[in-house]
Amino acid sequence: MSIQFYYGSGSPFSWNVWLVLEHKRLPYQFKLLSLQNGELKQAGYLAINPHGKVPALVDDDFAIWEALAIVEYLEERYPEYPVFPSTPKDRAIARRLSAEAYSYLYPALRKLMELTLLRQDGDGEPAAITAALTGLGRELDYFEEALHGDYFVGNISVADFTIYPLLALVKRLHERWPQRVAGALLGHKLSGFIERMERLPYFPNTTPPHWQG
Repeated sequence: MSIQFYYGSGSPFSWNVWLVLEHKRLPYQFKLLSLQNGELKQAGYLAINPHGKVPALVDDDFAIWEALAIVEYLEERYPEYPVFPSTPKDRAIARRLSAEAYSYLYPALRKLMELTLLRQDGDGEPAAITAALTGLGRELDYFEEALHGDYFVGNISVADFTIYPLLALVKRLHERWPQRVAGALLGHKLSGFIERMERLPYFPNTTPPHWQG
């Protein structure tokens, strides 16, 4: 077995796969790619992922990209230490929550980040920021209500590994941009969930490199 894991620091999609690799205790070669200097668009990487994005994974000679597809592959290829629930109903819920996180929570978060941390010339228009905060708060409220225990679907699952990196970005947004209220958007249940995820024994292995120090 020779897994090569192509990662971009801070990418929530990459972090999802990284957490799954660690949870499954799989050996892998860590391939850190820069999101800024054009590495993702070089011919060598485009031969692995034609979209030029992260994450991607090569297992022996098989290349797979898109985070949720990678996780599905890893679950079927290496079923020990599963990340999908045991019943069809719960597996469907875990898949649905993962899809909702990427379809609704991530775009709302990305919009706010584009108006703040990702800008090179200061914050965007206050009215646009207020609207983005409202939109993000609405999505976070949805996931606050969807969390009924320690994890989203019984035991820890793909849903948790998908949702956590997005919540970690909300937390980091608050830390880097304290003059706004992004941190207050995280309710009691989601805050507790973040703390539980960050106590996982393998969690420190997955800290984004550029967040360290």
